[in-house]
Amino acid sequence: MDQDTLFSYKIFLNAALPLVKVIASDIPALAKKFEHAHCIFQVSALDPDMSGGKVATHFTVNNGEWTVCADKVATNPMVELEFKSIDAFVAFFKGKMSPATLPRMKGVLKHTGMFAAFMQVLLKMSSLLGATVPPADEETKVLLVKSFFYLLSSGISCLNKNGHPGVSGWTKPSPDRVYSWAVNNHPEVAAYIRIKAGKSRAGRGEYKRAMPFFTLRFDSLDSALGTLLGTDDMMEATKAGRLIMDGAPEFGAQLGEFMLTVAAYAK
Repeated sequence: MDQDTLFSYKIFLNAALPLVKVIASDIPALAKKFEHAHCIFQVSALDPDMSGGKVATHFTVNNGEWTVCADKVATNPMVELEFKSIDAFVAFFKGKMSPATLPRMKGVLKHTGMFAAFMQVLLKMSSLLGATVPPADEETKVLLVKSFFYLLSSGISCLNKNGHPGVSGWTKPSPDRVYSWAVNNHPEVAAYIRIKAGKSRAGRGEYKRAMPFFTLRFDSLDSALGTLLGTDDMMEATKAGRLIMDGAPEFGAQLGEFMLTVAAYAK
């Protein structure tokens, strides 16, 4: 397996798919479908080189409470999308859908309702992450910014843990530092990554134990989406005050580079 495929499938398992919990919990119409659910959902890809013959991320749902088990295989999922290879898995989630990349769908007949509900969440996740223009309503803007911030913080940490040269070269000599993403007046969308001596940990919400070393802060949800969707130039946004770098600008450039790296592996 080449390195690009490795980094892509690890980001999908550890950063993108965990957003299923966020989407299923934050959208009331979807949350209602799982209020009384007791189910294990799994997305997997066959890989003969791995113990157990596959890689996967699975979710345990009990009465609407989701537990994410990223990059872990469940032995007996009730509903599963199983791809025939990691290449097919990566191609599918990059939007290259064809008969060769479609997964085997398990549990459709026994758990029709739960399967349909899970597919609705996956489709919503796909539409959010594939957005090219900002949504019109405030609630969806909040969810989209939150999803991107979570994807970026977890994605950068994932790349570090899997030996990406640029990211691991950044974390290895680093003292204990926290880098964060924020939008003014919207603490519910915040995310961060903490790094120290080669180790990293992504977190959701505001980091409250100390002041972050560096924060990439936006003045509004629309400004955040301009940068995240690539419709606004970061330099222009900074000059205009739509993007505020709480810390030295060179650290903002570094963080921006890793954001683009995650985006490239996830698209």
